[in-house]
Amino acid sequence: MENVAQFYNAQQKLFVTAMLSSGALILLGALLSLGFGPAGWDWQLAIAWLHPSSFEQFTNLQINIVTEIRLPRFCLAMLVGLVLAQTGTATQALCRNPLADPSIIGVTAGAAVAAVMMIGIGYQYNIDVAFWLPIASFIGALSVTALVAMLSTRGGAINVTNLILVGVALNALAFAVIGLVSFYADDSALRLINYWTMGSLAGATWSTLFNALPLMLISIVGLYSLNKKLNVLLLGESEAKYLGLDVSKLKHKTVIFTAIGVGATVSMTGMIGFIGLIVPHISRMIVGPKITYVMPLSMAIGAAGLLLADWAARNVVSPAELPIGIITALIGAPFFLYLLIQQRSKHA
Repeated sequence: MENVAQFYNAQQKLFVTAMLSSGALILLGALLSLGFGPAGWDWQLAIAWLHPSSFEQFTNLQINIVTEIRLPRFCLAMLVGLVLAQTGTATQALCRNPLADPSIIGVTAGAAVAAVMMIGIGYQYNIDVAFWLPIASFIGALSVTALVAMLSTRGGAINVTNLILVGVALNALAFAVIGLVSFYADDSALRLINYWTMGSLAGATWSTLFNALPLMLISIVGLYSLNKKLNVLLLGESEAKYLGLDVSKLKHKTVIFTAIGVGATVSMTGMIGFIGLIVPHISRMIVGPKITYVMPLSMAIGAAGLLLADWAARNVVSPAELPIGIITALIGAPFFLYLLIQQRSKHA
């Protein structure tokens, strides 16, 4: 009994240390995001927004750069990284497999298809794209999630192999639809479609952020409220049912909240892959499989990671900007191959 208590104490210390380290990375990311860019570097400008009276020493151009460009982009990177990591954690817990991810099983692609179709239709018929984009992305993510769950379920349980195979097929279909819409789109719509497929935070504004914020908050609060139940689900569906957990209801809630979060993020940033895959796995490597530790740590690491990735995307090819989806893919794809090799060696 004493050894068990020591184990849990050590795990809790690791969790606290990891959260503090993630917080430090977020502060570093904030300093870089707010104080450094093509317009120059000034650490005082990065923290001036905390004390509005100190803005007097800066020009109006410098103030506008921070408050209207860098600050909303910083907030968007934080929220998107947090949501993607959290939805990835929930998806992996639901499937009880570290290789599951909203982008791999087709949820992100479904949201992107709906967003691209809304862009194409909106420009042709003068629809308010900014208003309807989050709604369309949510509907696309929810529809694909429901389809994946239906096609990969056997005997009331989700078959992980079928889940990934169905996701691969739907991803291929989604890119075909995106290509078809791009073929018929005009120049202005085509530029936006390319933006969605590669992923970017360049379109961050206060208005777009506030439009999608309610959906993101619903997803964050909803999934976080389920973390203890998802932790029980890791024992297995039959064991969870024996302990009194309504597994079917939990699955439905997890699917809906995941679709809401993914739909909201895709509507603002396009397709940013691999955050939901690698971040939860990194968290499990640090604090173990307990979801009540993995989920908040993944949220913190995801926010910090996307902040730093966005800073790199803005400065690697400065004054131009590299799509952030390229940065995350260059890091995430090799890590995903490592996970596959590790899974293969375990079953060899």
